Parts: sequence; C-alpha cells; structure tokens
Amino acid sequence: MARRTVNRKDLRAENDAAEALEKAGGETAAGKKAKKAATPKVKKAKKAAKEVKLKAFWGVFNQSLKRVALYEYSERKQADKKASELTTSQKTPHFVQVVKEQIEA
Repeated sequence: MARRTVNRKDLRAENDAAEALEKAGGETAAGKKAKKAATPKVKKAKKAAKEVKLKAFWGVFNQSLKRVALYEYSERKQADKKASELTTSQKTPHFVQVVKEQIEA
C-alpha cells in the first residue's frame, strides 16, 4: 500500500499556529494529548530478594565425589587427618574441600 506523502510546510504552519495559540493562553486538543502522554507511568514495586546466608564447612570426599565427613571451618586439621586415614585404610584417594551450605536465619 502506498503511503501518503507528508507536506512538511503544512505541518510546520500547524505547529506554529498551535504555539501562537498556547502563548495567547488557549490550549489545543493536540496540546492536551501531549500533556497526557508526557506523564510518567507508575512502576510496580519489586519484591525484595530473599537474603540467603551461607556457612563454610570442610568436607571429606572420596574419589567419586561422595561426601564422607563434614567438619566446621575451624577444624581443618581434623578434616585432613580423617582424609589421610581413609586414604590409607581404603586404598582410594580422599580429599578435603570447602563446602558452603545454606543456613536458616
């Protein structure tokens, strides 16, 4: 479908006439629409993200990444000792790794 060509001179004349009318104190229908469109939309309040707290532990894991034991973060020496005992007794490597678990506030 062909669009109608816009005559810029006519649009400019209409705009100048509307500005002159506004300066005189009157408002045009187009001016009212422009003021309504200029009002900002109300934004909805977002929910606050739930705060998740994590606590660090030392976990002793076997070769297939199964957790065998869990120790407090301050008990690293006991975790290393347990890993070395399991490695020698079961003849499979065990290792110590940090585990972060969610705690309830």
